[in-house]
Amino acid sequence: MKPATILGCLTKSLTRRLRLPRAPLIAAGTTDSIAALLALGPLAPGTGVTSLGSTLVLKIVSPQPIAAPEFGIYSHKLDHVWLAGGASNSGGAVLAHYFDTPTLSRLSAAIAVDTPTHLHYYPLIRPGERFPINDPLLAPRVTPRPADDHLFLQGLLEGLADIEARGYALLADHGGPRIKAVITTGGGAHNEAWRAIRERVLSVPVKNITAQPAAFGAARLARQAAGSC
Repeated sequence: MKPATILGCLTKSLTRRLRLPRAPLIAAGTTDSIAALLALGPLAPGTGVTSLGSTLVLKIVSPQPIAAPEFGIYSHKLDHVWLAGGASNSGGAVLAHYFDTPTLSRLSAAIAVDTPTHLHYYPLIRPGERFPINDPLLAPRVTPRPADDHLFLQGLLEGLADIEARGYALLADHGGPRIKAVITTGGGAHNEAWRAIRERVLSVPVKNITAQPAAFGAARLARQAAGSC
C-alpha cells in the first residue's frame, strides 16, 4: 500500500476516549528508516541515506527498483523514484556492546581518522548477517583487539564503514546508481570521527543530519495525506 493512502477515520468511541474535538484521519505510514529519509525532503538519484541506529540501514535514491532478495536487497516506491537498500545486522548495537556513550565520545576524540588500523573487522554481536552478505552463520570478526581502546573502536568504525561501502557497491552491481553523496541519520550521525572515516572509505561527501528526526518525515506523510482529501 502506498504511504499516505487514506485508510479511514478514528472511530467515534476512541475519539471520545482521547477527548479529541473531531475524528482524525488515519493514513498508511512507512518504516522508521524511510521516515528519516522523508524528513530530509526531495533527494536526487544517486544520493545514499545511511541510518546509523542499532543496525546499519542503507537506502539509495534510484530511478528504478532493485530486487535481489538473495542478497537482502529490497525497494520501496516513493513518488517518482525508488528507495533501494538493505539492512545489516551490524551497527551501533555492536559499539554499545563494548562501550557506553561517554566512553565512545571520549575515545572517538582520540582517533586519527586519516590513519587506518588495517584490522579488517566485521563487527557483529553474534553470528549471522543479512546484508550485504546474506549468511545466517557468518561469524563476527573483532580480533585481534589492540591494547589501546581507541584503536579498537577505530577498527570497529572502519569495519562498519567497509560494510556500508560494500552495501552501496552491491546495490550498484544490481542496477542501482553509484553513490554521489551520503546523508547520515540516526544516533551515529552525532559521531564526527565515524563520519570522517566513512567519507574516506566511501570516497564521496558524507553529511551528518541530526536536526530532522524520523518523526518529522512521518509528519510530512500525514500532511501529504491530509492534502489529498
